[in-house]
Amino acid sequence: MSERLQPGDTAPAFTLPDADGNEVSLADRKGRKVIVYFYPAALTPGCTKQACDFTDNLDLLAGAGYDVIGVSPDKPEKLAKFREKENLEVTLVGDPSKEVLESYGAFGEKKLYGKTVTGVIRSTVVVDEDGKVERALYNVKATGHVAKIIKDLGI
Repeated sequence: MSERLQPGDTAPAFTLPDADGNEVSLADRKGRKVIVYFYPAALTPGCTKQACDFTDNLDLLAGAGYDVIGVSPDKPEKLAKFREKENLEVTLVGDPSKEVLESYGAFGEKKLYGKTVTGVIRSTVVVDEDGKVERALYNVKATGHVAKIIKDLGI
């Protein structure tokens, strides 16, 4: 099971393909704050709600100096369908190997309908301008999570 990140940790570097197959790197966003959120699967109800909430609040978050990157184990082709079907503007990247998910503590054992399973742990990590973890939230709810982040960050 992967270890959860703590505030003050260095955010693990990553470069992953987006919905168009272009590489997206955390290092390219140095000097900006980044909200990296991890979700189980594109085109599913909870994940759609969360991605739509981030898209709806993208201007507000960007105005406060935050970029948003959504990470799932999906391939770019599925992410492209997800983006088009839901008119998403948030950056979506795929991690089919689950290496980045694991490095962020977002893959491991979790409870699902009362059973213990291994999979993506819905999580959000806020990375500061210097690449350090500002906040690390695990087992978050899809609904209402974006509003909570905005409130917690004082935006």
